[in-house]
Amino acid sequence: MYALIAIALALALLIGLLHLKVNLGRSMLISSISMAILLGVTPSEFWQTVVHEWHDKPLSQTTGYLFVTLTALVIMVNILGTAMTETGVSQRLVPALHGLFRSRRFALLAIPFMMGMLPTPGGIMLSAPMVRDLGDHIGVQRDRQAAINFLFRHQWETVWPLYPAVLFVQGMFGISAFALISHNMAIMLSGTLGGVIFLLLSGIPPKNKQSRSNGKFTDNVRNFVHVFWPIALVAGLFAALGVPPAIGLLLAIFIFLALHKVSLNRWPQIFKSGLELDFVLLILGALLFKLDLEAGRAVDSVVAVLFEMNVPKYLIIFFLPMLVALLTGVTMATVAITFPFLIPLIGTGPQAKVGLETLAFSGLVCGFLITPVHLCLTLSAGYFKAPLSKIILRLLGPVVFVAGAGFLMAVFCG
Repeated sequence: MYALIAIALALALLIGLLHLKVNLGRSMLISSISMAILLGVTPSEFWQTVVHEWHDKPLSQTTGYLFVTLTALVIMVNILGTAMTETGVSQRLVPALHGLFRSRRFALLAIPFMMGMLPTPGGIMLSAPMVRDLGDHIGVQRDRQAAINFLFRHQWETVWPLYPAVLFVQGMFGISAFALISHNMAIMLSGTLGGVIFLLLSGIPPKNKQSRSNGKFTDNVRNFVHVFWPIALVAGLFAALGVPPAIGLLLAIFIFLALHKVSLNRWPQIFKSGLELDFVLLILGALLFKLDLEAGRAVDSVVAVLFEMNVPKYLIIFFLPMLVALLTGVTMATVAITFPFLIPLIGTGPQAKVGLETLAFSGLVCGFLITPVHLCLTLSAGYFKAPLSKIILRLLGPVVFVAGAGFLMAVFCG
């Protein structure tokens, strides 16, 4: 029971620091240090846990490897986003989508959905102006616009290898990328279907005669390809050859800058833009939090307490990530805090029940889609000038779809 109290205190500290506007990375790092102190983890015990990892786990599951690969991934994503902005490529996407998709509903979906494939920090604001421009032209209510932009931008978070949490979960459970993505695809598909039903099938005014056409079809296709070929290259290299996304991104950045004839003098500044210290601290803090739980033997203790309380396994797997996601609004932090507790229930390697992992991730998604502490949600409310409560209410339908998909995957694939 003490371990559960210690975790609750560390989590309360994290929430308090975020409420005080302390940077996310620093808050996570401070919380992980407090966790070690509360659990009585000594430096020698911490080091022994690290050493055991290197001896007993595959390289891809060790803390050092995860820190290097995840940090490199975040930095490379930032650099590519800056390169696209400086060359003006990202600004071409809006008119291209307007011209390519004759369906206004599909265009509203496609803008945040496609921009979500490049998970730049604060990236919700990349698609927001596009959605607001098109939504205002059509006559869609602002709170519905905000919900559309927020929901569809986050559909890739459980399957796309450019999101650090995907690789983190894959390494933690020791499962293949194919197994993880093929199972978690149920979350993405259910969330998208729920969004279409609850956000797009109604509330879209009839088309008027002033609907516009944007440019030639060939020009629109060319602009679309300019934006998405680097992302497609990274995904293809990862899926076909197993090339780590960070390496694929580095290759794509070099080719992108060369094709757009960016002066070599500008390259250092563009690469420097990716060095966001706070996101490095976030990854470090999340990994240290996980190590604290292992070194302090808190995982077994908490799982034992939950079973003594006769909480059904499926409810533990779903609601534990959902609760922490509601409290923090951060995917990486939620994975680091809760998923280690679920390892005994889900398993690792060939014994892993990936359908149960999908249930856990669906709980996480349900939590961060409706929590007011999710930065993207609050940014959307401010930008679209819409009440936060109305946006959340519009998201409840898709959330039910995601939860249903998670439980179905647990029952039939767990």
